[in-house]
Order: sequence, then structure tokens, then C-alpha cells
Amino acid sequence: MADPAPQPYAARRVMSPCKSICIMDSRSNLCLGCKRTIDEIARWSMMNDDERRTIVASLKARKL
Repeated sequence: MADPAPQPYAARRVMSPCKSICIMDSRSNLCLGCKRTIDEIARWSMMNDDERRTIVASLKARKL
């Protein structure tokens, strides 16, 4: 059985949750727009999709 054809590169990437409201909240240390930490924002381009999915899944629970 042949391996399925790989999906296009863009289809495999977890996109950034950035909302272009890049202001860090001093109390929570989270971005007011996307609710990521400064470390998560800085490392985003170096993360693999599993790491990105973990962060995206946690964003709804983060409170400011």
C-alpha cells in the first residue's frame, strides 16, 4: 500500500493566533490580543505544530 500524498505545506501549519493587538498585560504577562506569553510569541516560528496546537488549545482558558 502506497503512502498517501503529503498535504500542502500550508495545510500542515498551525497558524499564529495573533490579532495584531500586541500589548502585553503587566499583571498576567499575556498579550491582550492573542493571550500568549512573550516567550511563546518569540518562539512561535521555531515551534513544531504539536507545540503550537498545545498553546492554541490553552488560549481560551487564559484569563486577563
